[in-house]
Amino acid sequence: LDGLNMTVQTRRMRRSSPSGGKVPMAEAVSSDDERSEGSREQEFGMSSAAAVGGPADGAPTKLSEHGALPWTGALVWPLLLALPLALSNPFSFTSYKEVFPADWYEYDPAADKPKPLGLTLGVLAVAVGQVFVLAFFYLYRHRYLTRGVEPMPIQAKGARPYNFAEGLQTHLSQPEGFVLLVAYLSVTWMLDLMPKSYYSFEGTIQWDKLFACLVIQDGIQYAMHMLEHRLSPTIYQKSHKPHHRFTNPRMFDAFNGSLADTILMILIPLYSTANIVRGCNVWTYMAFGSMYANWLTMIHSEYALPWDGVFRRFGLGTAGDHHVHHKVFKYNFGHLFMWFDMLAGTYRRPEAFAPKLFNVGA
Repeated sequence: LDGLNMTVQTRRMRRSSPSGGKVPMAEAVSSDDERSEGSREQEFGMSSAAAVGGPADGAPTKLSEHGALPWTGALVWPLLLALPLALSNPFSFTSYKEVFPADWYEYDPAADKPKPLGLTLGVLAVAVGQVFVLAFFYLYRHRYLTRGVEPMPIQAKGARPYNFAEGLQTHLSQPEGFVLLVAYLSVTWMLDLMPKSYYSFEGTIQWDKLFACLVIQDGIQYAMHMLEHRLSPTIYQKSHKPHHRFTNPRMFDAFNGSLADTILMILIPLYSTANIVRGCNVWTYMAFGSMYANWLTMIHSEYALPWDGVFRRFGLGTAGDHHVHHKVFKYNFGHLFMWFDMLAGTYRRPEAFAPKLFNVGA
């Protein structure tokens, strides 16, 4: 009987294990794992062909089965721009000219020093966006938007369990995250290191320049990201490896890494983008900051988000795309856009590339 019980238990473990009965990968992956990815691809059934068949019995419920309710979360996207849109509208009582004294925002680049209002509003725009993102994610994760059913985890082994308050505290207090970003913004703004147009309050959001900022930022970040992985094992271990200890990331891991990683992959691309896309006004800079920081946060979600299927059709970055990178390392180096990966041949769709690792439909 003991032998029979052991056999039954072993078979059950093999059926339920994402790795088909093999020892599961640890959360903390060493740099040696990057050099053995061929065997890992074979182990997890990774392929460039599309996955065949539907989810097995007991698979998570697809987003499409929740109806339209989860799509109310898509309101978070226009709300990311709530502050710059409200303040730059000349026909509204919320116009900056109605709210602030003129000497707080009038700026003569030949005679004036930078004023702190633009900096303050820029940081506030990101903070307002974070409030909306975190409120949406709380409702989504706690099943208020999915009719009481857990949203679909991206990875087949399920989402990591954690306390929401702990995750939030970790997310907001990381020195290499928002603390370093605010320090960068303060130094470059107040020391007059930005292009002169960025200090101007004239006009409203310049949509073409906003788009250019997002694409160029992500392109430079793609290159820096790949260099961190491939240029030198020492650079990787000192900078990016701390972030890669999360092989099944949660949304609150977005800025959890190292100071060197933030400098190389976020701050250098940010400052380079500002000097490439010249002519932006303060509203465009605010909109770019909010869109970038909050989108970067959401692609670390442990759950598939309602708009992911639409985004993936246009090559826009999703949490599923980014989970491929965290799990396998050598693909999907882009963040907001997958276009650079597609051009370089480093893009892999999660459900088609590794059907044993990622839930079909996620």
